[in-house]
Amino acid sequence: MPQIPERVHELTVGQLSARSGAAVSALHFYETKGLISSRRTSGNQRRYSRDALRRVAFVRAAQRVGIPLVTIREALAELPEERTPTREDWAKLSEVWRAELDERIAQLARLRDHLTDCIGCGCLSLKTCVLSNPDDVLGQRGGIGSRL
Repeated sequence: MPQIPERVHELTVGQLSARSGAAVSALHFYETKGLISSRRTSGNQRRYSRDALRRVAFVRAAQRVGIPLVTIREALAELPEERTPTREDWAKLSEVWRAELDERIAQLARLRDHLTDCIGCGCLSLKTCVLSNPDDVLGQRGGIGSRL
């Protein structure tokens, strides 16, 4: 990993990519989504402040645990003066995100269990199958259920 001298306060997109491990295209995407920002030189080249490294690390860590980019952007937008997230920020956000992840894990476990039931049955009954006819809302109203 290339080292950047302390006296350098701004990074090129290539330097930010090399240091963060994020592809240049990902950095451009993050910028279009408002997760990081840059300034443009007179030659129209992007320059990122050094704190963009921490923001990119924050975004990538949150993505790795399944947090949607829109949720990450909302969290970053709540920080005063768009500052870089601190350890305390991460702790506070991860508490909220942990509950969301626990619910998603529970949903996936239910889906897994239904899949196991379905594999054992193989009928894909429109009346009883929770995979092909989940929550049979129309059937409960007397209408036609889902169709394969």
